[in-house]
Amino acid sequence: MNPLKPLSLFVAVLALPLMAEEAKPKPADPTTPPAAPTVDFGDFSSQILTSKAWDALGVSNHAAVDAYVAKCIELYADKAKEMQSSLTEAAGADKAKEYWALNDVGTCHFIRAQSKEARGDTKAALEDYKAVTEKYSFSQCWDTKGWYWKPADAAKAKVKSLEFDALK
Repeated sequence: MNPLKPLSLFVAVLALPLMAEEAKPKPADPTTPPAAPTVDFGDFSSQILTSKAWDALGVSNHAAVDAYVAKCIELYADKAKEMQSSLTEAAGADKAKEYWALNDVGTCHFIRAQSKEARGDTKAALEDYKAVTEKYSFSQCWDTKGWYWKPADAAKAKVKSLEFDALK
């Protein structure tokens, strides 16, 4: 028998508590900012960004909502404003698709407002709801049930509700 074998076994047994201590997860360092959400912008189209923002909202992934909405606004807000200024009323259902940037940017503001409201940040939610009603009032959103709805109409109701609640 190897005379070192019992000694190495003894040392290994003594080291087990130390190894277990090292394996314990370390508490998060409060000075370290949280990791950025992992997001996939797909082809960077406004349609994909808006769809992904809706999906993220559906699972309460608010960091991803913020990322998708910010990217859509960054890339398409100028085009959306141009489209908005070319209209005097919302396009009919047969022409709504032609205003893709307007529709997606307005919808993204609405999605982010919903997300902010869910987090209890009513001030930021109001800013996004007001952006929809004031800057993108002719935006439309396709409902998977087969029709367009107007985010500005829903946003107006939310603005009234949140402002009323703030008076309480």
